[in-house]
Amino acid sequence: MVRVRLSRPALWLAPVMVALATCRVSPPPPPISVPIPSSAAEAPTGFDDRSNGANDDSTHEVDQEAFDEVEEIADGLGPLYNAQACRECHQNPTSGGASQITELRVGHLGPDGRFRDAAISGRTLVNDRAICPNAAFPDSEIQERVPDTETIRTTRASLNLLGDGLVEAVADETLIEIARAQRRATRGTIRGQALYVPILEAPGETRIGRFGWKDQHASLLSFSADAYLNEMGFTTRLFPDEVTTLCNTASEPNDTTHADGLADFERFARFVRATKAPARDTVLAATPAARRGSELFDAIGCATCHVRTLVTAAAGTAKAFHPFGDFLLHNVGTGDGIVMAMPEHYGPAVYKTVWKEFSIDSVGRTRNKVRTAPLWGVRLRPRLMHDAASLTLRDAIVRHRGEASDVSNRFGRLTLSDQEAIIEFLKSL
Repeated sequence: MVRVRLSRPALWLAPVMVALATCRVSPPPPPISVPIPSSAAEAPTGFDDRSNGANDDSTHEVDQEAFDEVEEIADGLGPLYNAQACRECHQNPTSGGASQITELRVGHLGPDGRFRDAAISGRTLVNDRAICPNAAFPDSEIQERVPDTETIRTTRASLNLLGDGLVEAVADETLIEIARAQRRATRGTIRGQALYVPILEAPGETRIGRFGWKDQHASLLSFSADAYLNEMGFTTRLFPDEVTTLCNTASEPNDTTHADGLADFERFARFVRATKAPARDTVLAATPAARRGSELFDAIGCATCHVRTLVTAAAGTAKAFHPFGDFLLHNVGTGDGIVMAMPEHYGPAVYKTVWKEFSIDSVGRTRNKVRTAPLWGVRLRPRLMHDAASLTLRDAIVRHRGEASDVSNRFGRLTLSDQEAIIEFLKSL
């Protein structure tokens, strides 16, 4: 059993706590601290395109070439798609990072008030690009558009993937215990949802989700296959069915194994697993303002969800890393109203499999929740939050409502210099 601790703030912060109390702002909970084994090594960080040690550098380079490869129609691109390469959406400052690219998702409420998938293709995703009409199919019109009936509409920002191999290796129990600690520390005000989701390469098995804005995947292999189909239109052994067969002439599945026995989507997953975690700006982090901001970040309650340090579960080779995130779902007042479409993320046969500990009702409760955005590498993102609609760090902080209302209110009660200190700290991440 993982026991998550609550840490005590530094003594110099006592006046800040008193000031917040006199302003009738609820007292902040202690930051959540995950126990780190003394034998755990620090996970490597950097943007140097070198392996984190999971593979040798030459293998990592080959996998990155697959990740960066621009796909063509003859390869299986489309018929509906958003990008021609993984790198197109995951690149800043190097392959695997985030980008300014967003995707479009829509849906509507049924007569019973429950969310319904879009009437376009049974998905919530609307692809921005299509391969038709073209020379071979001059009269085929397949471009997706949003019907007036789909009144719930949102964009979602492309995610950073660097370091996600570490996230995949975190034990389910750690994430579950973080959610419990949040409830205990805040008397239920902050209540992260740990969601069991299917592992497509292991039919019937589930894990706690951690990848995607709705935590729809717990496995990088499942996550890669999902993106390869829905973002690029490539079928695989995990997703053998096209979204549409119109204009499609490529053989199925589009992604087949190479001489090494791996298909491209498996190389994508292996590439991400070997990426280093985003490195900090160590020069800025060492400044008095950023160091003070780091303490204040904890003191006002940000670290209740933006958990500083996690550890991988591998016995004897545990690694500590610093994502500043809990990888749980929360309602912070910015939820997009979208519930994940089951066949979209798990394939049309999803309902034919009995998935251990999987609950459709739990999925339904995610409608206005999004995954806590990990803050590692946030300084490299000029557009913030799940929809990329917040353009400054201050905007993103004050936009937090719902479960995070108390934290946002505490930030608003700080002096301007203390607020700026927190922002300087965030700029170092």
